[in-house]
Amino acid sequence: MKKAGHGKKMIAPVVIAALFLGYVVIYGILIGAAALRVPVLILLALPLAALGAGMIWALAARIKEIRSGEEDDLDDY
Repeated sequence: MKKAGHGKKMIAPVVIAALFLGYVVIYGILIGAAALRVPVLILLALPLAALGAGMIWALAARIKEIRSGEEDDLDDY
């Protein structure tokens, strides 16, 4: 069976990351609109920013894995 190209393997991680980041941004906007004080806004926005940064880091690591040719363990099953 022919292996999928690098481009096809990158579609799912990029789509999932984009959906997650979109969700985090929309959630952050809603929290920002509802927050009454700046300290509350900062306290609620920091975890969202950390989640967004973590998703971008994970996406970059996954793209690096795909480009280097490392295969998932899940491909064996």
